[in-house]
Amino acid sequence: MRSRSAVILANGSFPKHEIPLNVLKNSEFIVCCDGAINKLESAGIEAYAIVGDLDSLSDELKRKYQDIIHHFSNQDTNDLTKAVEWCLSNKFNDITIVGATGERDDHMIGNIFLLPLYTKKMKVKMLTDHGTFTPIIRSRNFESYIGQQVSIFSPQADTVITTANLRYELTNRKLEMLWQGTLNESMGDSFRIDFEGNSLVVYQEY
Repeated sequence: MRSRSAVILANGSFPKHEIPLNVLKNSEFIVCCDGAINKLESAGIEAYAIVGDLDSLSDELKRKYQDIIHHFSNQDTNDLTKAVEWCLSNKFNDITIVGATGERDDHMIGNIFLLPLYTKKMKVKMLTDHGTFTPIIRSRNFESYIGQQVSIFSPQADTVITTANLRYELTNRKLEMLWQGTLNESMGDSFRIDFEGNSLVVYQEY
């Protein structure tokens, strides 16, 4: 399938770091989660679509953006998941999520650990003002640099993990608590994570 990219702007803290901010500014297709349109409008950037339950939109904004609003009232999923599903149904299969951290810590944690669910359907990553969260469902290499801070999160405690070229190597190790794979460091221009089944979330600082 041909790659078709979009950026989802969640309704957390608006990006300040140049990396996520430039990704947002240079995207042709920006999908806003509900009330995030307020922040995007303030930044002078145009949205391609607005997706959500619309509980954060004023009547004025609903009228202004009526042609690009896609209303989903289902309360069983959050607005970020609704935006991801909308992208999937509209043939976008390479998604970068920004603005999904900050403001509410519980939302931030929830958004991060929804990433493995999304990556089963599309290529996806989350950019913050400090680094990148990448969900993976199979072993792979990561581009890096010497001294880059790296953390590995294992949502399933029974996942057996082996790493290469990190300061604190894992060899057939289970991360039974979420904190156990944090505060590692790359030893070169790449590192590798091997595991079978389940999923992981990998954080790399910029």
